[in-house]
Amino acid sequence: MPSITEAPSSSSHISLREVSRDTVRVICDLRVSKSQEQFVAPNSVSIAEAYFTKEAWFRAVYAGETPVGFVMLWENPTEGKHFLWRFMIDEKYQGRGYGKRALGLVIQHVKQNPKAQEIGLSYREGGGSPKPFYERIGFRDTGEMVDGEHEMKLTLYPNRSDYASRPV
Repeated sequence: MPSITEAPSSSSHISLREVSRDTVRVICDLRVSKSQEQFVAPNSVSIAEAYFTKEAWFRAVYAGETPVGFVMLWENPTEGKHFLWRFMIDEKYQGRGYGKRALGLVIQHVKQNPKAQEIGLSYREGGGSPKPFYERIGFRDTGEMVDGEHEMKLTLYPNRSDYASRPV
C-alpha cells in the first residue's frame, strides 16, 4: 500500500491516477492545512460524491510513487463543459510545484475534448484562499457567483488561431 510519508523531490514526475481499492485510504488521508480546510471538502467526501455523480471525473495526484493530492472535475463532454470541482495538494507537499504541474495535466485532459473552450471553478475569499494560485495558472474572475462562491474561468484557446489549429 502506498505511503504519504515518502519524500518525493520537487522534480518528481507528476501523474494523475485512478483511485483504487488499494489506494483509497491513503488518498482520503491527504489533508490541507487547518487554515485551508474551509476552502475544500475532505477527499473522502469528494470520492463519495463522485460515485453518485455521473459527470464526475476524479484522480489522485502523484509525485513519483507518492500520492500528494486529489482532483475532481464535473464534466459534460457532449457540451464541452468542464468545472474544477475539487483540487487539493496535501499540506506536506505544497510549495513544490506539484499543484501547478498537476493542474497542467488536468488542463491537458480537458483539451482532449474538441468541444471544450474553457474550464470553470469557484472559490471562497479569505486567508488561505486558492484564488492567487488559480490566477497564476491563468484563471480569471467572471464577476459571477456559483453557490455563494466567486466564479473563475480559464479560456483554453484565447487566440482564435489557437482555437482553429487545435486537434479535433
